[in-house]
Amino acid sequence: MSTALDQGGRLAALRGRIAEMVGPRGLVEEANEKLPYLREQRGRYVGSTPFVVRPANTEEVAEVVRLCAEAEIPLVPQGGNTSLVGGSIPHEEGEEILLNLGRMNKIRALDAENFAITVEAGCILQQIQQAAEDADRLFPLSLGAEGSCQIGGNLSTNAGGVQVLRYGNARDLVLGLEVVLPDGRIWNGLRSLRKDNTGYDLKHLFIGAEGTLGIITAAVLKLYARPREVVTAFAAVRDPAAAVALLGRCRAASGENVTSFELLPRIALDFACRHVEGCKDPLAEPHAWYVLIELFGGRAEGGLREALEETLMAAYEDGLVSDASLAENEAQRKDFWHLREGVVEAQKFEGGSIKHDVSVPVSLVPQFIEEATKAVQEACPGIRPVAFGHVGDGNVHFNLSQPEQADTTAYLARWEELNQLVHDVVRRFDGSISAEHGIGRMKREENSRFKSPVELEMMRHVKQALDPKNLMNPGKLL
Repeated sequence: MSTALDQGGRLAALRGRIAEMVGPRGLVEEANEKLPYLREQRGRYVGSTPFVVRPANTEEVAEVVRLCAEAEIPLVPQGGNTSLVGGSIPHEEGEEILLNLGRMNKIRALDAENFAITVEAGCILQQIQQAAEDADRLFPLSLGAEGSCQIGGNLSTNAGGVQVLRYGNARDLVLGLEVVLPDGRIWNGLRSLRKDNTGYDLKHLFIGAEGTLGIITAAVLKLYARPREVVTAFAAVRDPAAAVALLGRCRAASGENVTSFELLPRIALDFACRHVEGCKDPLAEPHAWYVLIELFGGRAEGGLREALEETLMAAYEDGLVSDASLAENEAQRKDFWHLREGVVEAQKFEGGSIKHDVSVPVSLVPQFIEEATKAVQEACPGIRPVAFGHVGDGNVHFNLSQPEQADTTAYLARWEELNQLVHDVVRRFDGSISAEHGIGRMKREENSRFKSPVELEMMRHVKQALDPKNLMNPGKLL
């Protein structure tokens, strides 16, 4: 059995070998300099590590992993540190090496005719979007943290965002991967093929695995044609059931050109307009529920605006929609989206917020919201549910703001209790407790309630096969 002294000696030897390889730019050791890497943005998790390693290329990642495997020192891979579930934060004991991929930020290749781009894991999502745009292409993954999150983390958590309805999750946007395995070997799966029917599609093992099976160092991603027509509308709907009905009508009328379909309750708009600069009410009068709709078309003035106008008018006549505004220009479109993003930012100004990232079948979203709201209001009178999100793919961010004048600390102490109530409703609808944020530390134990024994056993077998010493991001996901 190893002792703390043994651990210290192995760490010291490891530090020396890593420092020699990565140089001074690749090693962070001062406490103040380490802190940004160790603190989750919500402050829920603050970890510890002997040092942070910042490799410059795949070969350095592979050597760091090989050395850690040899010394039996666990590793925590990290991208932009935008995780909301503690997935990229080391544990408090300080026995894990934190490996940050931020220096690996090169776009290796862009093949416009193959509609593909090859990028390193540390590329910021916005950087990839811009590179695609410069080549008259679209990379459609889009989410609130796109100015700071890194693509390696996006893939490791199978990120979603606002355009999943049309383009799919991160998993659906990957053609190939480069991965450093737990023993330090490099798997070069950077293929840009659309068709490769030669056995197991190994890349899918690592997408959504949260760094527990290996470290994604590069990826070949799908690009799409840039839209030539963008139509955006903000509409007041009777209730979530009307929103789901309107979604079906929009998809039918546009030929499946609906790219985003976001559901927002009035309380979310009130919070945003109260606390976030530049947010303003999109319609003349307040309404109980709203949807933000966006359609992409392949050619300018291709008829999508007319199709959406007609759909909204028919929905108004049928009592589904009570008012609507179509963006007349890019500035108004940005105002609509600024309001949507402001909903996330504004909640922190309203005291404690207990958050949920769940999904259910689209048709059951209204019933889920109704039953989950009833459950938490009975348990906590005065609680303020803020149910918003990507209703087009069934993803609801069911966040619970504290009752007004409540003690924040006392309220947040009820996190597990209220969490359980919401997840019980999710389970009744055969939903998921993590639609796009991952499992990390926060949902690890709860996940075992939702996965069947067979599923868990298969996952553990995969983990054992690839990482038998449990050195890759231990204590996360499984």
